[in-house]
Amino acid sequence: MTAPIPHLPSASLAPLGTGGLAAEITAQLSTQLRRVRLHGFRAPEAPAPTLVAVAHGSRDPRALPTVRALLDRVRTLRPGLDVRLGHIELNRPLLADTLDGLGGAAVLVPLLFGRGHHVTHDLPAALAAAPQLTGRVAAPLGPHQLLAEALHGRLLAAGFPEAPCPRTAVVLAAAGSRAPRSAQDTERTARLLSDRLGGVPVLPAYASAAAPTVADAVRALTARGHDRIAVAGCFTAPGRFATQCAAAAPGPAAEPLGDHPALARLVLHRYDQALLAPTGSDPEARRAATVAV
Repeated sequence: MTAPIPHLPSASLAPLGTGGLAAEITAQLSTQLRRVRLHGFRAPEAPAPTLVAVAHGSRDPRALPTVRALLDRVRTLRPGLDVRLGHIELNRPLLADTLDGLGGAAVLVPLLFGRGHHVTHDLPAALAAAPQLTGRVAAPLGPHQLLAEALHGRLLAAGFPEAPCPRTAVVLAAAGSRAPRSAQDTERTARLLSDRLGGVPVLPAYASAAAPTVADAVRALTARGHDRIAVAGCFTAPGRFATQCAAAAPGPAAEPLGDHPALARLVLHRYDQALLAPTGSDPEARRAATVAV
């Protein structure tokens, strides 16, 4: 018989918003579908693919503990799921070493916020170099409503007013990439954050490889009459770029997103999306299905 649609108590829906609700429904339906019984017998369950969270890596000693705290929260939300960590560079375990130690199926979830070179090239190449794995690359964490929720939460914790005045504005800082789609993702995240803030202007800025810089964005907003400017950062953990962008803030500077509950839910949402995405025989189609938002 068909498994019942999961009941979602109304009290749990209020703080989620549209994006959060979609993530919760996806996760609960995924769990229910694994419990479907056919003719009174339960089919043997294949182990869920390993979730490999891919962080960039940083020389900042705070980075690794911060990422580990995020993954601990992910494990709490999805008990029993095998969650591993791999870094593109600078920290261990490196992604290649993590993949070498795995077999079966895996989903690589980039702890990155746009479709830059790491997401579109480095992660698929890492999977191709691990032929013992059946793997997929999930979409980056941005843009998404849950990301806007996490950014908003960190801004409030930094002292951003809950009822901002017309002179208030925000600079959304990201690492930056030469890939045009990465800038498009950051711009869309800025719009989502602006909507969440009730229309407060949010201007994207970048630490490298793209313009404007945070300092340039602050000057542009100041020229428009905004003199209460905060900086929010699309950074999972502390690092050189996060520190550099925060230092340019004339007002509150939000901490990296770290183990914010909405970010942990988003990691699982991207994992579930990748598992549900259609695949085909064409390699480009497979890449698009698993990487595109």
